[in-house]
Amino acid sequence: MITAPSPPLNPDPGPRLSPLGLGCVTFGREIDQAASFAMMDHAWARGITVFDTAAAYADGASERVVGAWLAARQPDPAALVVATKLLPPYTPENIAASVAGSLARLGRASLDLLFLHRWDASAETPAALTALDALVRTGKVRALGGSNFTAEQLALVLHQQHALGLTPLRVLQNNHNLAIRGVDTELKQLCAAAGIAIMTFSPLGAGFLTGKHRAGVQPGSRFELIPGHQPLYFQDAAFRRLARLEAVAARTGRPQVELALAWALHQPQIATVLIGGRTPAQIDQAFAAAALNDPLLLAELEAE
Repeated sequence: MITAPSPPLNPDPGPRLSPLGLGCVTFGREIDQAASFAMMDHAWARGITVFDTAAAYADGASERVVGAWLAARQPDPAALVVATKLLPPYTPENIAASVAGSLARLGRASLDLLFLHRWDASAETPAALTALDALVRTGKVRALGGSNFTAEQLALVLHQQHALGLTPLRVLQNNHNLAIRGVDTELKQLCAAAGIAIMTFSPLGAGFLTGKHRAGVQPGSRFELIPGHQPLYFQDAAFRRLARLEAVAARTGRPQVELALAWALHQPQIATVLIGGRTPAQIDQAFAAAALNDPLLLAELEAE
């Protein structure tokens, strides 16, 4: 059984997260700055206060677009959580260089939330964790998170941080949708015990759950731009879940996009679901799906 370390006496509650967050992976890659600004303007107007980007998104272009929006709109920094990510190896030198680059592109003096973008063995080294702790203590980073971690990997980092008296991870961000489940019961139990908020992304499976790729990868889609998505989704379990979604949609007369979004938005213990896309209408689509909270219907989607 994977266990969490004993929590500190006065644990930091972590960043304040809105139930819906804006995923900025399309910025500077699938949509230009004007279209990205329209997405951010609409998200902000609708009360979304989490904007999630990464140094790796379009080789820094996403961060630059978000930074340009921050400079142009000047939202209250206390009300907005801007999250970004750094790639391994998690050496002190790479951490420092990546954070400096992200700060410059975002035009900020500090990062609200910094994620380790994916698991790497260097994530649990004292050198890496000490470097991350120093970023928090000096005010360059306000909170730390891990992305694409299993329960075992997350526990390794948390126990090491606890043993060394260092700032712990406060948020976990994993892929989680009807087709691909990246947040299992063990991970939820660990996060609950450690006081870690869970953020999920890709509620439509990068478009897989729309069914548009059944006849092959659609030109210009995420699956064409990032072929690495294909083996993750183009496998038996994911196709069985897609078929179930299609059957429930046909029986109820509800769009399968609405059903897939509703499933992701009503998963227990999830603090934030990131919504991405290319137009503000996709943000409205997510808000509409949030109103569909029918436990029996959502449970029917899980039957295989």
